[in-house]
Amino acid sequence: MTMACKRATELMSLSLDRPLTLPEKGSLRMHLMMCRHCRRCNRQFEVMHRITSRRREDQEEVESKPPE
Repeated sequence: MTMACKRATELMSLSLDRPLTLPEKGSLRMHLMMCRHCRRCNRQFEVMHRITSRRREDQEEVESKPPE
């Protein structure tokens, strides 16, 4: 993994926690256009994020229901 890939991975992770700045977004997009390995990693980050978000929503729904 090159240094650029390490930084791209950091930005992918950061993007799940907060909006990226314009320079960060541009840098990540440029890298993803050139690196198929990081594109795959980014898709995996997105899938994991969707799954955990759904689980969190489901859990919150269960916790908010009054006991029967």
